[in-house]
Amino acid sequence: MAFSFDETDGDEIHEINVTPFIDVMLVLLIIFMVAAPLATVDVPVDLPAANAEPLKRPDTPLYVSVKADDAVLVGNDPTTLETLGAALDTATSNDRGARVFLRTDKSIPYGRLMTVMNALRDAGYTKVALVGEDAR
Repeated sequence: MAFSFDETDGDEIHEINVTPFIDVMLVLLIIFMVAAPLATVDVPVDLPAANAEPLKRPDTPLYVSVKADDAVLVGNDPTTLETLGAALDTATSNDRGARVFLRTDKSIPYGRLMTVMNALRDAGYTKVALVGEDAR
């Protein structure tokens, strides 16, 4: 066996190896990037009124209203969820790209609002704007 001893073999090396540190930091970064979107929790909240600048209203807006007694109206005409699509087709001249403004009473449960929105989507009306009071 042959051994070779240089003058530097016995000296200490005064350098820090940062490669393991960088590897750990990259792994932690990936873990937090994956876990952060999953950390949102669904909690019941009482949403406040919006104070954003209102958008420009069209000349003749098409309103779908749900009153406190659960009555559904297209404009001022009463309708049902089953005939909502036909009533909207009549009001928009079969323009499924028309924006529909949905307004409901405060006392309407969220499930009922989603039922109306599902009926709008099933009828082909996907441009739905929710109407609220101006909090300013």
